[in-house]
Amino acid sequence: MSMRVGFGYDVHQLDYGYDLVVGGINIPFEKGCVAHSDGDVLIHAICDALLGAVGEGDIGTHFPDTDPDYKDISSTRLLVEVLKIIGRNKFQVINIDTTICLQKPKLSPFIPEMKKLLKELTNARSISIKATTTEKLGAIGEGKGISAYAVVLLESL
Repeated sequence: MSMRVGFGYDVHQLDYGYDLVVGGINIPFEKGCVAHSDGDVLIHAICDALLGAVGEGDIGTHFPDTDPDYKDISSTRLLVEVLKIIGRNKFQVINIDTTICLQKPKLSPFIPEMKKLLKELTNARSISIKATTTEKLGAIGEGKGISAYAVVLLESL
């Protein structure tokens, strides 16, 4: 049996007139992610970590923002496709550990629902979602952006 680790990162600008979707959950807020898809930084970071663990590039390679088929697509659909790639590579998800960086709004009320959805989609044994601020430093601290980090552990089938 072999194990693989993958790391992912994503960042998006926040602006008025967009939805804020994090971990597949629509978060009520005055700003949302400027993106070709729904801009879900958490799922994008997870997808990149998964793809990296099996040496399959990144989500931009598989779902380019120049392709109109992916305009406004739900990132949960992208995750489902990435999981198919993981399966074709004969791996399964064991653990997902993530951190979201966002000054406002507070995400803690939404984390249980995010974890439930991600567990249903990935069948991971363990999922950790942490949220933090940047203590008002930088673009994220000024409310101009959101970022997420993800580490995954995969096990061969």
